[in-house]
Amino acid sequence: MPVGTHEVEVFEGARGRLEAIAYRLLGSAGDAEDAVQDTFLRWQSSDRERIETPEAWLTKVLTNLCLNRLTSARARRETYVGQWLPEPVFAGDRMLGPSETVEQRESVSIAMLTLMERLSAKERVVYVLREAFGYSHAEIAEVLDLTEPNCQQIHRRAKQHLAADRRRVEVDATAARKIVEEFLAAALSGRTDALVKLLADDAIHAGDGGGVVFSLPLPITGAVRVARFLRGLFEPNPARWAMIGGRPLLFPGVTNGVPALVLVVGDRVAAVVSLEVTADGIAAVHTQANPGKLERATRHWATGDHGEPFADPW
Repeated sequence: MPVGTHEVEVFEGARGRLEAIAYRLLGSAGDAEDAVQDTFLRWQSSDRERIETPEAWLTKVLTNLCLNRLTSARARRETYVGQWLPEPVFAGDRMLGPSETVEQRESVSIAMLTLMERLSAKERVVYVLREAFGYSHAEIAEVLDLTEPNCQQIHRRAKQHLAADRRRVEVDATAARKIVEEFLAAALSGRTDALVKLLADDAIHAGDGGGVVFSLPLPITGAVRVARFLRGLFEPNPARWAMIGGRPLLFPGVTNGVPALVLVVGDRVAAVVSLEVTADGIAAVHTQANPGKLERATRHWATGDHGEPFADPW
């Protein structure tokens, strides 16, 4: 059926929520955009006069599309070159979705998106819809064609899989900039001890280059080992700069609710270094440099005023 102005408005009114759900389910901004577009195509071809509650219908269609994508994505990740990390999303992007509660903010952190990779597809859907969007078990059961008790059981199982000591410290933009400044100064100092002081004892570094940009095949753990790696990573290296397209400008930013160092080459975000901060120090450093996972970040970056970059440190 042809889509009229009203039907388009209904869908566009739901697009932000659909993108936020899809991003949490898939961990990929690009895949989330594709899933939402496929949902629109199904909306376009549906008998909309028979749809009583468009929001519920759209959520169910999107969720089933994401379930299919999760299955194929996991097959692709078995042959992924190096470590796989979620795509970073800048503060202010509607794809981050609701952020009123701790659970909503936590559900979109890089650490949690990575952790959710250990869930089954249905566990991830139930957890996301319940914890991040406040859907009742009855509503989620309707989306997944499950019984309500089964849905409750899946939710309990998902929470058990994700149980962890969540000590992440939430910071505002001013505090985020200070943290990034301190991190950058330590990384560029050439001194391992300067970085160790900022890191939690059990700190971890994970990097995603997608086989295009250099990254280690496995995470590094422990403050000293992470500090040594970061010290080398931030040494002047024209060969490494060439891998990301040139010598970058460095900006402070906020991605997925945490402080971030943003490397920009020309008009393109070339890498994002996200810092997971806890009361014990920086607990995780996630470096995303896969060009295919920075397209939305680049588009969003181009629309904002980010001030002056840090003074050229090299």
